[in-house]
Amino acid sequence: MAMQILHRKLLQRFPYNRVVRCLYSTKNVPDIGQPTAASHPELLKEGEITPSISSEEYISRRKRLLELLPDKSLAIIAAAPVKMMTDVVPYTYRPDADYLYITGCQQPGGVAVLGHDCGLCMFMPEASPHDVIWQGQIAGVDAALDTFKAEQSFPMSKLHKILPDMIRSSSKLFHNKKTALPTYMDLEAFQKAACNGTVKDLSVYTHEARLIKSPAELRLMRDSASIACQALLQTMLHSKTFPYEGMLSAKVEYECRMRGAQRMAFNPVVGGGPNGSVIHYSRNDQRVKDGDLVLMDIGCELHGYVSDLTRTWPPCGSFSPVHEELYELILETNKECLDLCKPGTSIRHIHNYSVDKLRKGFKEIGISNDDRNHSYHQLNPTNIGHYLGMDVHDCSTISYDRPLKPGVVITIEPGVYIPTGFSCPERYQGIGIRIEDEVLITESGYEVLTGSIPKEIKHIESLLNNYSLGMGMDNQNITRAASR
Repeated sequence: MAMQILHRKLLQRFPYNRVVRCLYSTKNVPDIGQPTAASHPELLKEGEITPSISSEEYISRRKRLLELLPDKSLAIIAAAPVKMMTDVVPYTYRPDADYLYITGCQQPGGVAVLGHDCGLCMFMPEASPHDVIWQGQIAGVDAALDTFKAEQSFPMSKLHKILPDMIRSSSKLFHNKKTALPTYMDLEAFQKAACNGTVKDLSVYTHEARLIKSPAELRLMRDSASIACQALLQTMLHSKTFPYEGMLSAKVEYECRMRGAQRMAFNPVVGGGPNGSVIHYSRNDQRVKDGDLVLMDIGCELHGYVSDLTRTWPPCGSFSPVHEELYELILETNKECLDLCKPGTSIRHIHNYSVDKLRKGFKEIGISNDDRNHSYHQLNPTNIGHYLGMDVHDCSTISYDRPLKPGVVITIEPGVYIPTGFSCPERYQGIGIRIEDEVLITESGYEVLTGSIPKEIKHIESLLNNYSLGMGMDNQNITRAASR
C-alpha cells in the first residue's frame, strides 16, 4: 500500500509525458572534441565558443589583432604540441594561450593563420578511425567554420599547398615562436621570408591585445580567484590536523577541481619551515613541524584564465614572536603596495617602493646590516608582482614600466626568504613568508580579487583555533599512516 501511494505521488509530480520528453530526444548533438552549447548547456550559453566568451568577442579579438599588425602582414599561430610522459602516455593537454585567444579551439594539431586579406584561416587535423577509437572525436574543418567562425578552413594535409601562396602575398610574416612547427617552418616560402628578415615574433602583438581584459574575461578571472580562495581556505583549515606538504597539495587541488577548475595553474608550492625559503619549492614531501610556518603558493585555471595567490600561516594555530615580527613587515608592505595600485602607476614603481620598504624593515629587525642591493636580493630576489591572465606570468613582453590601465590584472606579492645558514641571527634562519594577492586595476583604483581569504594574524589564528575538524577514526588512521 505504501508503495502504491508513493507511486501515485510520483505520477502526480512527474507525469509520464513529462518524463518521456526529458529522457528521450531525437536531436543528434555532434561531438567536436570540446564542449559546445549543444553538448554542454550547463557550461556554455548559445553563441559562446568557450564558457563566457562569445563568438562575437573572438571575432573582435581577431579584428583588434589585425589592427595592431602592419598592413599586408600574415600571422601564423600553431596549437601547442602534445607533450608525452612516456611513449604512449601524454601529459594533460593545455592549449597555447595565443592560439586559444584567437580561435577558441582547445585542441592540439591545428594551425591558425590570420591576415588582412584572408581573415582567419584554420588548418585542422584529420582524425583516422584508429585515432577516434583511442582518443575520441576532434574538431575538423566543419567545426572550424561552424563553431570557431573561421572565414576559411582546410585539412592539415593541404597546408603545404595553400600556405606558401599566402606567405608570398604578404609583406611581413609573424608567428608564435613558442609553438613553431616544422610543418610550416620547413616550407620554402617561410624559409625565404626568414632569410629576408621579414619573420618576427607575434607575441609582441598578441600580448598587447591580451593585456586589458574584457568584462567577460574579468568574470572568469574573478571566478578563478574565488575558487582558489575557497580551496586555500579549506586547506588552511585542514592543515592543523594534516600538517603534511603532500596532503595539503592534494587537498587544495581537490578543492579547486571540485569547484569547477580544469587544472592547477602550476604545481602548488607547499613549503613547510625551511622549505618556505625556496621560492619555487615543488617537492612537497615533508611533514610541517609543530611551530613552523607553511607557505602555500597556488592557483587554478578556469576556462583558460588563471589565478595566483599565496598565504603563509602556522598550522599549529599560533605565530611565534619571531614569525609575527617578520610577517607583520610583509603584511604592511602588501597593504601599502595595494594602495599604490591605480591607473598611471606601474609595476616597476610599486616594486621600487616595496624594495625601499623591505630593505629598511630588514635592517631594523636585524636580519640585514646594510642597505646594499646585494644583501637585499639575497633575502628577496623576486619582483613585487607580474601581469596575470591566460598565463601565470601573462603578457611577458609587456614592460613593467608600462603605466597600468583599467582592466589590467597584476599580482602583489612581497616576501622574505631566509635560507638556513644566512648571515643573520639564528632565530630568523630558515623562514619563508609571502603574502600574494591578485589585483584588478579599475577606473578609480583597484579591486583585490583574492580579498576573501584572510591574511591578518588575528584572523588566521582565530580561523585555525576555532575550527573543529571533528576528527573521526578514518582521519586518525590517515594521520598515523602518513607519519610512518
